[in-house]
Amino acid sequence: MQDTVRLNNGVEMPRIGYGVYQIPPAMTERCVRDALSLGYRSVDTAQCYGNEREVGAAVRSSGLPRSEVFVTTKLWGGRGYRDTAVSIDGSLKALHLDYMDLLLIHEPTGNFHEIYRAMEDAYKAGKLRAIGVANFLNENYKRLLTTAKIVPAVNQVETHVFRQQRTLRKLLDENGTIHESWSPLACGQNGFFRNPVLKEIGERHGKSIAQVGLRSLYQQGIVIIPKSTHMERMKENMNILDFELNAEEMESLYVLDLDKSQFGWW
Repeated sequence: MQDTVRLNNGVEMPRIGYGVYQIPPAMTERCVRDALSLGYRSVDTAQCYGNEREVGAAVRSSGLPRSEVFVTTKLWGGRGYRDTAVSIDGSLKALHLDYMDLLLIHEPTGNFHEIYRAMEDAYKAGKLRAIGVANFLNENYKRLLTTAKIVPAVNQVETHVFRQQRTLRKLLDENGTIHESWSPLACGQNGFFRNPVLKEIGERHGKSIAQVGLRSLYQQGIVIIPKSTHMERMKENMNILDFELNAEEMESLYVLDLDKSQFGWW
């Protein structure tokens, strides 16, 4: 795999992935196959998306060796150790894969200490190549660290120009957890695709607003998983490696930070 980040257990994870949130199951297999054909080598799904089965089918039918596709899924609705262990096996069955590359707790609900302990055991059993969390902001992340035997490899949180998570990122860096962005384009919230600062920078580089937003995260070492059902957009979202934002441009994007969710979730 090219353009990867090394997780805290040595596993290599692509820095640009393909997200399938809100893609209907009937479209998912086609979309994932399209993404893989364009060069994506990481796919992010979740139990609550309802499309794990189709993601797995696309990976298996892609013609790519299993080792070349990094598959992430996320647990949903777990309460403790026992149901988490069953849930992990359920995702493996739905994906129809022998292992998952990365498993995340989708949100800090239930007894997440026990949920994470079940994940640690599944990791030790070889069912998972890496484990982590999603939507764990500063306090919940620190609480998990008090009992975790394995430091989370990844924390996937809402991150885009309007919510840059700089305090959390510092905490993650200090503990060896990779910062991953969900909704790196803010789902178009707050006029993202009309933003004059993003537009001006894009025109300067011959790039789209989306590409500037993605590049700003990528350049800070944040893993991104943009979603599109259209191949042209998929290509565009990958095509961010041939330009670089300078210090002045990055500073102009820092001031866009509203330091709050655009969705009212976490």
